[in-house]
Amino acid sequence: MAVTNQLVAQQQQHTTAWFVQAWAAFIISVCATTIGVINLPAEGNNAWVKGYLGIGLLFTVSSSFTLAKTVRDIQEAKKLTARVDEARVERLLADHHPLK
Repeated sequence: MAVTNQLVAQQQQHTTAWFVQAWAAFIISVCATTIGVINLPAEGNNAWVKGYLGIGLLFTVSSSFTLAKTVRDIQEAKKLTARVDEARVERLLADHHPLK
């Protein structure tokens, strides 16, 4: 029991600011890339156009990975906490079984 309490205490939690930043970066990257693609001129072989699309794509992909990792970490923390709570309830029930 003490080991599971130590595991929960050692696991780092994401702050609300980090969670908001991950979502904001994802939304901004997708919106900025979409607006840029819509407003870019379609003629010619312009290096600036390719550079903008490349940077927009890089920003979108990196923010997607950050958001996915953040959401996964939060879900895993909830599962671990739920397992610890379940183990506590099972131990309480086993210790205080009325038929023993």
